[in-house]
Amino acid sequence: MIKGSKICGISDLNTLNFIINHPYPPQFIGFICNYKKSSRYVEVEQLNELLKLDKKKINFVAVLVKPDGDILEKIKHLPFDYYQIYDCTPDEIKEIRRKYNKKIITALTIKDKTDVEKYQLFSEITDIYLFDSKGYEKSMAFDHSLIEKIKINKPLMIAGNIKVNDNLENYKKIADILDISGGLETSGVKDKSKIDIFLNNVEQIKNET
Repeated sequence: MIKGSKICGISDLNTLNFIINHPYPPQFIGFICNYKKSSRYVEVEQLNELLKLDKKKINFVAVLVKPDGDILEKIKHLPFDYYQIYDCTPDEIKEIRRKYNKKIITALTIKDKTDVEKYQLFSEITDIYLFDSKGYEKSMAFDHSLIEKIKINKPLMIAGNIKVNDNLENYKKIADILDISGGLETSGVKDKSKIDIFLNNVEQIKNET
């Protein structure tokens, strides 16, 4: 059942304002904090300016790929509600959670069934599971049928080449939250018209369930 959405890879104030003030805003907005290979990467100095605005009821998410102590210290004062963490062990995430007192989105990159089954290792320290592709900065798909039959008692978010014109009905049985980034871009830049279409579609599917 689709309960909400996350728009990821926001890097400019104009787009951020548009999303926050949309009639049907997403529940989460993600910012790429330390993965410099991504075109959506945001320097800490820029984050300081971006995140000054009133986020209303939206959850801000710091997207972190195997974060070290340096980046964690640099962003600890920022108003992030969740840390979305890739490529860390359960013990590493547990320590980050303890030290910085943030809710955790554990991001698992999926190629096959073995990758999916790793979710069990993180059950004690995860608030939300994100099943993503192996693409990282690239919008790649993975076989969503791999997660159709698993039973998780926590919210399940999916990413991986979700498109603005996808039939969201296809995701209703496998996800609670849709995470989209590249699918809302035109020539590598967030497109407000696509964002509007996506948020309206999510609202419609939520009302149907």
